[in-house]
This record gives sequence, structure tokens and C-alpha cells, in this order.
Amino acid sequence: MNRKTPLFFGPPLALLTEGETNTMEISGKVNRTAERYLEILKHHGLELNDVERDCLKQICGFGYMSPEDMRDLPDDVLFSPYSDPRLDRESLAARLEAATFADLVATVEALGF
Repeated sequence: MNRKTPLFFGPPLALLTEGETNTMEISGKVNRTAERYLEILKHHGLELNDVERDCLKQICGFGYMSPEDMRDLPDDVLFSPYSDPRLDRESLAARLEAATFADLVATVEALGF
């Protein structure tokens, strides 16, 4: 648990810890944020059937999903080339549209993206 790991501070972490100079305070802030994020993942997300999951995996499969990409998922579902006839595109797109941002993040994370 007390393992030190080098951590790249990209723009999001740099913003999160802006103005902090004490290493222990920075570490505490990053760990508190991670703990809260994990709790959000535990309590949010959409229940998906296998066909819906496969469709979203294909959409997310290009790699990094930015917050804007996540917000665009309803449109992506409607216009995706994914072609399983069991997929109800309109239903999945409507559920994604109605989802909170926390639900979208948790869903994308659960898919491995």
C-alpha cells in the first residue's frame, strides 16, 4: 500500500493540483479524488445487454473517450455501422441521452475504455 509510483501529471491532474506545492497535500488530493471516482463508478452506469455492449465497444474501440465523446454516444449509436438486427438503436440512444454524465463515464469505464 505504501508503494511509490511515478505519475505523469497531464493537464487534468495539473488543474486538479494547481497551486499545491506540498507533496503530501498533492498525494492526498489525488487519492481523495480517486476514491470518490471509484465510488461513482460503483453506483452509476447503465445496465446493458450483450448486443448493446458490443455496439458500444465498437463505437468506443478507437481508444480514448473524451468527455465530449461520451456525450456524443447517443448520436454515435444511431449512426454506427454496427449491424446486429437485435439492437434497438433508438432505445439505447434514448437511454444514453437520459443518462447522467456519471452514468456515461461509469458505462464507458465498465467497457474498458
